[in-house]
Amino acid sequence: MRKLIVSLIVLVILLVAADRVAVAGVERDLANRIAASADLSGTPTVTIKGIPFLTQAFSGHYPEVRFDLGTFTYGGVPVRDLHGAAYDVTAPLDGILQNRPDIRAGRVTVAGTLSRATIDKYAPQGVKIGGNGDRLTASGEVTVGAQKVKFDAEMRVELTDGGIRVQAEKIEGVPDQVARLVSYTIPFKGKLPFDVKVTGVRSVPGGLEFSAEASDVPIRG
Repeated sequence: MRKLIVSLIVLVILLVAADRVAVAGVERDLANRIAASADLSGTPTVTIKGIPFLTQAFSGHYPEVRFDLGTFTYGGVPVRDLHGAAYDVTAPLDGILQNRPDIRAGRVTVAGTLSRATIDKYAPQGVKIGGNGDRLTASGEVTVGAQKVKFDAEMRVELTDGGIRVQAEKIEGVPDQVARLVSYTIPFKGKLPFDVKVTGVRSVPGGLEFSAEASDVPIRG
């Protein structure tokens, strides 16, 4: 009985080791394919979620694959911490063994952050962008008639056809029509990895975080 238990323990250890070696190899391959698919200059970090991995490999189905793409320039605008996940990834084992894999993701999500320095760069002259926790703030001067009025305001953000619009909320002591002049658009057009489309943007402590998504995405090498 003792020998049987020892043999079972050794078998489990060998299977776990084989599982981890296999997942490391596939993660490297997927990292190269994602880099090629997304036209990246570097190789991303890829993590296949879920265990045991070998079960996923034999079935040819991976529920979730996460990736970290690092810094990316989108339409001339630097994006930090670009990361995402591919869901319902299919990679038939026979295709992989024959080096003719047809790897596709049912859905890909991507998110990244525009730093406050980047947001401030596009602000109108005389307007300084800052932050208040999860909210963007702005301070500066606006001209009301012949006078310059100093202001402090919280800013709201929204997606527009031209990019990301940053707009001052109501400024106390300043007419609404003048407050609306404290607004500008960060150009945010171009090609994101996997041709994902930007679906939302929100203020975060580090700046502005956008989210993007695409469906039925091929992951080619």
